[in-house]
This record gives sequence, C-alpha cells and structure tokens, in this order.
Amino acid sequence: MRGNDLQQAAMFSYLSPEERVPRDHPLRSIRQRTDQILTDLSPKFSRMYSRLGRPSIPPEKLLRALLLQVLYTIRSERMLMEQLDYNLLFRWFVGLNMDEVVWDATVFSKNRDRLLGADVASAFFKAVLKQARELSLVSDEHFTVDGTLLEAWASLKSFQKVDQEEPKQPDDPGNPTVDFHGEKRSNLTHCSTTDSDALLARKGAGKEAKLSYNGNVLMENRNGLVVSVEVLQATGTAERDAALLMAEGIPGGQAVTLGADKNYDTKDFVAELRNMHVIPHVSQNEHARRRSAIDGRTTRHAGYTVSQRKRKRVEEIFGWLKTVGGMRKLRHRGLELVRWMFTFATAAYNLVRIRNLAIG
Repeated sequence: MRGNDLQQAAMFSYLSPEERVPRDHPLRSIRQRTDQILTDLSPKFSRMYSRLGRPSIPPEKLLRALLLQVLYTIRSERMLMEQLDYNLLFRWFVGLNMDEVVWDATVFSKNRDRLLGADVASAFFKAVLKQARELSLVSDEHFTVDGTLLEAWASLKSFQKVDQEEPKQPDDPGNPTVDFHGEKRSNLTHCSTTDSDALLARKGAGKEAKLSYNGNVLMENRNGLVVSVEVLQATGTAERDAALLMAEGIPGGQAVTLGADKNYDTKDFVAELRNMHVIPHVSQNEHARRRSAIDGRTTRHAGYTVSQRKRKRVEEIFGWLKTVGGMRKLRHRGLELVRWMFTFATAAYNLVRIRNLAIG
C-alpha cells in the first residue's frame, strides 16, 4: 500500500536527541572522553570568567562545537552555526536542546578569543594525551619529529615593501590589480599587510613560494599519537628549531630515540640532540655536498632501521590535519591564533586515534 505524502509537521516530539543518535555512532566515545576532559578543565574555566555580568557561551559547549568544526571540516564559524541550527547530531554533541536558539557567529568567535588568551587548546591537548597515557597507548622511548608548511590566509598581493611610498588608490579595492613580475621580493624587504606573521616559503626547489607558517609535531612511534606540537614562522631553520623545543619535553632518565627525515641531517642539530641524551635516528642526506652527521655508531643498530620505517607514519598525521582538520589553508591570522587552532586540531586527531585503537 502506498503511503501518503503528508507535509504537515508534527506538533510534538517525544524523542530526545540522545535517543536519535545510534549507540554505535563514532561520536559517542569521543563525546564521552571529551566530557571527562571538560570536567577536569572546569576549575580553569571558572578562573577565566567573572561571577558578575551577563552569562556567555559555556566554554564546554564552545569547545565541543569547535571540535565538530575540526572533525567535519566545516570551513567557517558561520557555517558551523548553520549546521548547529538544523543538524540533530551536532546539537546532541554540543549539548543543545531542540528548542534552544543557536548563537550568532560573531558572538561565537568573540567567545572563542577568550579561550585563546587562557591557552585552553594546550590544556585540552595535554588532557587528551593524559587519557592516552592512562590507556598505555604512548611510548616513552621512541619518537619521530617532522614539520610541514601551513598556507596562510593571506594573498601574495598583500606581500608588499615595508618602506614603500604611499600606495596609489587601487582600481578595485576588493581585488586590486598588482603587477609584481620582475620584482625581487623577500621576507627581509617585504611583509604581508593582511597577516604580518606569515612569511614567504616554499616546499622545495622548483616549487612556488607562498605565505606560510611552519607546523610541527612530535609523534611517539608505538601507535602514532602526537605528544607535542609547535608552530613557528616559516624561516629556513624553523623545523629544526621546533624539533629541539619539543625534544626538551621528552622525559629524561633513559635512552630515547628521535627519528627524522634528511632535512634534519645537520651537524649542529645532531650534536644538540646528543647533548640532550637523545639518540638521533635521522635519515642520512646522501645527496648533500657535505658529509652526513649520522655515522656508523647510529646506523649499525637495528633500532635505526625500525625508526626509519616508523617515522613515515608522521605523514598520516599531516594528511589528516590538512584534509580533515582544515589545516591545508588556514582560516585564521596571526601566529598565536594559528598555533591555538593547530594545537586543538592535533588534539582532535589524537581523540580519533584513541577511539580507533580502543575498538581495534
């Protein structure tokens, strides 16, 4: 029998969002771990807000919404608010009832900036890592470090001379015509008027240069979880500088290894790692004109071969961050905010990874 195509909506609904979400939905375990983390961070939230004044967006709901933005690759806060308005799954995850009004996108962004000042992303990342350690998923002996370029939210047209004369009135204020062909441009003489922290960088010889930041992760080799992150300006030595900063946080007292690709094969970097009692399992740069800093005392061990095989897993992290986490083309400006979002996106990756390991 053919059913009737009734268009009139029901007046009442007796099903809550909790009942509509399947019991085996992947977000359920992530929501459970997130709620535990937010409970632990509650004292920190209390110190951030005044006891007087008009109530703001609860930081717990704010962070859950930001987590959805990363997990579902939502490119703007305005689209996120649109999804929260009609997406039942999103409302359930954030903790909104069916009849609650969704926040304005501008108000949401301003409330997010409050979390930026308190460095909540770093605290959230550490809390996720703590859960992984409690489940014995994190190695404390073998690590890998690597970095990648994050394309800044700034056009090459904004990369202008620092000491140039008063610019002429543009023919189109929204998208002016700029002829920079034949002009020598570098980070020493030019700066972006859109994002002054972004620097001109390229991935390799023959590649086009783009305004970028340098995002770095320290991965443990057992399960491929990120144990430390760092974002720096895209200078020529940013990857090695970030690696040393993150290596300082590796617990001492025992021999640990640090794998890396051939870009880290420099005399100063390898010597600094050894001074920190970290065994440098760095890939040898066989095509360099100079002699490799990695010699037989490192390569003769079987662990070196294992580290070279394991270190390739770090590319999976960057692949997830750029295709899912929205880090391929940044949506925020300024080193501080970019570092905040990169740290939070990496924490989201760890949550997904922990969930997959728990059911594996």
